[in-house]
Amino acid sequence: MQRARATMTDPGAVERYLHEHIPLSRAMGVTVKALSAQSLRLAAPLAPNRNHRGTAFGGSVASLAILAGWSWLLTRLAGRDPEPRLVIQEQTVDYLLPVGAAFEATCAAPTDAAWHRFLKALEARGRGRLSLGVDVESEGRLVARFRGAYVAVQTVGAAGDDGDEARVR
Repeated sequence: MQRARATMTDPGAVERYLHEHIPLSRAMGVTVKALSAQSLRLAAPLAPNRNHRGTAFGGSVASLAILAGWSWLLTRLAGRDPEPRLVIQEQTVDYLLPVGAAFEATCAAPTDAAWHRFLKALEARGRGRLSLGVDVESEGRLVARFRGAYVAVQTVGAAGDDGDEARVR
């Protein structure tokens, strides 16, 4: 599915894309609060993400953080032809405080040097790896810190709906 760069700069379009292509984001109640080349902020309400203790389920906190990094990278790579596939390769989450209210995950852009290394690898090898940090806050407090390695794979053609993988360039 091709996306025009313009639509990936609109928070509403990114939110609709997430809800359509990653159903968990809709179930979690994820909204896109802010979007720029420097950062992306997602939010989720507590109610659909609550655990048995009435606080946010750790998996929901981690999922929101993963989605924030993945979405930031998605928006930065929008418009490339062919469009790279994005996956999370590894992650760590430090849970600092219980989350008793709505929470937000903010992904900040990597350093310019890291971004340029990533793009150079993607162009040269058809595959690039980028580490992104995400802070999760609730009620103005830092509640979790996430670090994730994302991989972009430049493909030739597109994968079919039957799950066949596209060829790596």
